[in-house]
Amino acid sequence: MTIFITGTNSGIGKALAEAYLEKGATVYGLGRKRKAAIDHRLFHYLSLDLEATETVASGLELFLGEIGEIDIVVFNAGVLGEIREMQNTPLYEIESVMRINVWANKVILDTLIRMGIPVKQIVGISSGAAVNASKGWGSYSLSKSALNILLKLYSREMEATHFTALAPGVIDTPMVRHITDEVDAVRYPSAQRLKNGPIIHPREAAQRLIEAFEKVKQYESGSFLDVRTME
Repeated sequence: MTIFITGTNSGIGKALAEAYLEKGATVYGLGRKRKAAIDHRLFHYLSLDLEATETVASGLELFLGEIGEIDIVVFNAGVLGEIREMQNTPLYEIESVMRINVWANKVILDTLIRMGIPVKQIVGISSGAAVNASKGWGSYSLSKSALNILLKLYSREMEATHFTALAPGVIDTPMVRHITDEVDAVRYPSAQRLKNGPIIHPREAAQRLIEAFEKVKQYESGSFLDVRTME
């Protein structure tokens, strides 16, 4: 089995990569840091800044040049952006979040198509923020909503590949810790809801997600699903 995951330096991406490696899969991972966070003979790592979208295609062509079919691509890399009111959010901040959370994934998809690499399944790690529109989450909500539609659009073109935008629940990642520890919960009530709700460890989340990746195939390609509500 061959897996391709973006954002493997920490959080969900790192936990997913480690879980698949334990199952004997070959994992190709992307991350912004120069050095890989995982040392394993079946783990292949490329340091790549996804915000610099103009460099993504050329980097991937070298990285994936010898790869055959990919079983699962997981678009996990993402940034939160500043939690603040939309009226106080400058356009350049939104554009920065969109480049990483949305447009880099389009470049990756187009590169895979151009290279003729078959992909059985693509999962984009989405969020309830894509539909909740909670106060303060403007850049992130916009990006995850756009990601959902991006994957649905590609599902209409890549009919041999199953696409899903999947909300993984609340996981103990640097992004979530920033919200629970540093965001004003009075000004932004969604932060308090995160604090009060269940927050699961990345390793547990990875196992749940791997199981969910199989279950989502029962749903229409291009669907937006939430692991917390899937049967």
